[in-house]
Amino acid sequence: MELIRGIHNLRPRHHGCVATIGNFDGVHLGHQAVLGQLAEKAASLGLPTTVITFEPQPQEYFSHQPLPPRLSRFREKFQALRRFSVDRVLCLAFHQSLAAMSAEDFIRRILIEGLGIRYLVVGDDFRFGQGRAGDFALLQQAGRQHGFEVVNMHTYAVDGERVSSTRIREALQAGELRHAEQLLGRPYRMSGRVAHGNKLGRTIGFPTANIFLHRARTPVDGVFAVEMFGIAGEPVRGVANVGSRPTVDGSRALLEVHLFDFAQDIYGQHVHVDFKQRIRAEQRFESFDALKAQILRDAETARRYFAKSD
Repeated sequence: MELIRGIHNLRPRHHGCVATIGNFDGVHLGHQAVLGQLAEKAASLGLPTTVITFEPQPQEYFSHQPLPPRLSRFREKFQALRRFSVDRVLCLAFHQSLAAMSAEDFIRRILIEGLGIRYLVVGDDFRFGQGRAGDFALLQQAGRQHGFEVVNMHTYAVDGERVSSTRIREALQAGELRHAEQLLGRPYRMSGRVAHGNKLGRTIGFPTANIFLHRARTPVDGVFAVEMFGIAGEPVRGVANVGSRPTVDGSRALLEVHLFDFAQDIYGQHVHVDFKQRIRAEQRFESFDALKAQILRDAETARRYFAKSD
């Protein structure tokens, strides 16, 4: 799968495709249905598939208020898209010039001249261009003029419930990991590189793999039973804490994973952590002894969960 960063990196070979536009946060079952629809059309036309997305997301650019946490960082989203017959991802940097681009220019420069789109799937409430002036009707009108088809994404439901990133986020924040997994089509996952921490876990007999999550807020927090992938013997089970650590500029999200019966050196490795069961909320402890006693209980709870799930 090819990543194209910005309009300026579009080449003649990228002309002619079927495409969709969206945030694709979490790449959930609803997104997967769209990608399947796109793949079928691509096969019938003999064309590649292209996902058009933005970084940062438009609402992140415009909002001056804290927004709900993303389900996935861009790298995690890109890795998820690899699994669904996507040939190319066009990532448009959402900054002042793109925000000021008229809807007509967006259609002309990106969809027609840049990509030569033959088939486009978007939500019927999709808005774009300066002042959000562009809409589904404008895209359909442009399609009739320039020879491409525009269709809307169909609502995807599980047990009568519409699948959306918002609903998945709500399930994760409520600790409903099984429900989130049903809507995602897979366990909720975070990825990152194992970094050196303060080594305090070693002093109480619980060494941890520390993964800085590079996001201001996370959709999950607390203590979880987890499985780690990307290391020898995967999946390796363990117990994890997701929380914030103070910094000069505020705080940063940190995932700390204690792996059961594991002693390998995995510093620097890029790993994936699947969240299987929430154990409790994050809390502060007055002493290392109190912390150690609670971690012992958390680890035993996680081991019991995995024993029941086998």
